[in-house]
Amino acid sequence: MDKYRVTLTEEERAELQHLVSTGKAAARKLAHARILLLADTRAGQEHSDERIADALGVSLRTIARVRQRFVIDGVQAAISRGPQPPRPDKIKIKGDIEQRLVRLACSDPPQGRCHWTPQLLADELVVLGLAESISTETVRQALKRTTSSPGSSRPGASRPRPTPSTSGGWRT
Repeated sequence: MDKYRVTLTEEERAELQHLVSTGKAAARKLAHARILLLADTRAGQEHSDERIADALGVSLRTIARVRQRFVIDGVQAAISRGPQPPRPDKIKIKGDIEQRLVRLACSDPPQGRCHWTPQLLADELVVLGLAESISTETVRQALKRTTSSPGSSRPGASRPRPTPSTSGGWRT
């Protein structure tokens, strides 16, 4: 607690109090603003991290992180969300591998099985050397994108089933 002491200016304190009183911000931002207000040494009543954690229902690590970000980067960095790691590409199976997956799903299933499951397909892609590792969810999403159905009783890409017409009335 002593390493990162929060000392708010009057403007910062007013800004945080306004933010908390309106309540029109993300829950994380409001919680971080409340942490700073309770941890302020100029308010005359600095609270311990344990009391702040109990009062706001946050972890001690969150309080330490907010204090640190305030001291190092300022009030906006402390109440805003921290930098996020870069996200991997959404589509993990592309092009040739996707085509091979569909061909595999349309082929006859392994001996003793009546159809391909996403787990069997994922395992087979690894055995064939097309992927180092792949989750069943990735396989499922790739097949869904190509409208293939590995659980279908007939091999091959499934076609969308026609929906009954809702324009027809009741027969009397």
